[in-house]
Amino acid sequence: MDDNNIESYGFSREIIKALTSLGYEHLTEVQERVIPLVLIEKDIIVRSQTGSGKTAAFAIPICEKIELEQRSPQVLVLTPTRELAVQLKQDITNIGRFKRIRCAVVFGRQPMDIQTRELKQRVHIVVGTPGRTFDHIERKNIILKDIKYLIIDEADKMLDMGFLEQVEAIIKMLPGNRVTLLFSATMPDKISDICNKYMIHPMQIDVDSENPTGEQIQQGYYEVEEVNKFNLLTKIIYSSRPESCIVFCNTREKVDTLFEKMEREGFCCGNLHGGMEQRDRLQTIQNFKRGAFPFLIATDVVARGIHIDEIALVVNYDMPLDHESYVHRIGRTGRAGNIGAAVSFVRTDELNVLYDIEDYVQYKIPRQNYPTIEDVATGKELLKRNSTVRPILKVDKSQELNKEITRIRINAGKKTKMRPGDIMGAISSITGVSGSDIGVIDVQDTCSYVEILGEKGDLVMEALQHTKIKGKIQSIKKVGFRNI
Repeated sequence: MDDNNIESYGFSREIIKALTSLGYEHLTEVQERVIPLVLIEKDIIVRSQTGSGKTAAFAIPICEKIELEQRSPQVLVLTPTRELAVQLKQDITNIGRFKRIRCAVVFGRQPMDIQTRELKQRVHIVVGTPGRTFDHIERKNIILKDIKYLIIDEADKMLDMGFLEQVEAIIKMLPGNRVTLLFSATMPDKISDICNKYMIHPMQIDVDSENPTGEQIQQGYYEVEEVNKFNLLTKIIYSSRPESCIVFCNTREKVDTLFEKMEREGFCCGNLHGGMEQRDRLQTIQNFKRGAFPFLIATDVVARGIHIDEIALVVNYDMPLDHESYVHRIGRTGRAGNIGAAVSFVRTDELNVLYDIEDYVQYKIPRQNYPTIEDVATGKELLKRNSTVRPILKVDKSQELNKEITRIRINAGKKTKMRPGDIMGAISSITGVSGSDIGVIDVQDTCSYVEILGEKGDLVMEALQHTKIKGKIQSIKKVGFRNI
């Protein structure tokens, strides 16, 4: 095998095309170790921190192995949070885009009927939070008989959030001849018990890819009382001028209060916590990822699992409630080979918490001196000067993939007895178009959506003006791709 180049793994042309478009050239350690084992259908336990590339480690081989024509789901992915579920769905969809793999996501705080409608289509992979997934299984919306792969992601976080009982209940309903992959940053006894109980001779893989005491993350702490925290935060921002920064607080109330203070001070920022509407949470993450604002004030809802590259600075405005949260918070920076910085605000009565964290990470976190008046003044002037410059938004990987795909809406759906085969037959009959040029077909109640791959979009749009689908010329329109 030539190093760990993606083309040396023998993936299908469609998977290679997607990975190349997404910027994959070489695999990470966890991907290199996990992918061959998934391809030969071994049960695997992976202990790996977030940021190691574990999503692609299971998504790539699973997309490779999917049987496209099978109607019932073949893969079930369980994950603890709504944000992570949505992100996993997007990552899997991107990797399986040119193979026409359909991935559905189910989570709470979204209407059940929207998800039920999607699950009634042909879906290859279902990603969900345990509670909502269990609800759909009980209602027979998710058929389990053909599940060949179960992925349990962020298992220790599921334990922390009290989901393990539901996860175990779901496992008991799955076919016994499945492949099970479990990913976890740590391995508490209860997680080990589940592995021993429900996995068959699992292979154990340990990947220490995100070392918080390594050179990638410059750590430090400031001793500061509560009343002076905001003043210190502004000084740090002015003096260091980070291009992107996450500020962690322990409560929703603190997030909202700090967000308002930051806005009043003139900083462009967003806020994120579990009390917000799901649509707002997803939109905030998307905007922050794209660089619409440089500062995100958040609870631990983004401390793990959410992939946001190039975070320059993490600030623990409140000290984390446990050691592992510290590791996951600071792990948002120093990713993908970049150097990052993480600082913690420690009250005098919290110094013992700091010492405990130092013992846990086996690293003496240095105390920092406050920024000088000169540095603060210089930085404030520079930020003021640049405040009128509009940010250049980062390119969304999904949008890059979608550039090669034309999405067409046909104004006919289930109510007029439209079927995916009707659409497939009509389009593949167009001269110059074959079945391999047609992507995902989604037939809804009153309309249908079809994706045309490659450069054939305009050709299909033109031909459909005079090509009958189900015996008549249908009204069609080119439409964009929607976020979840």
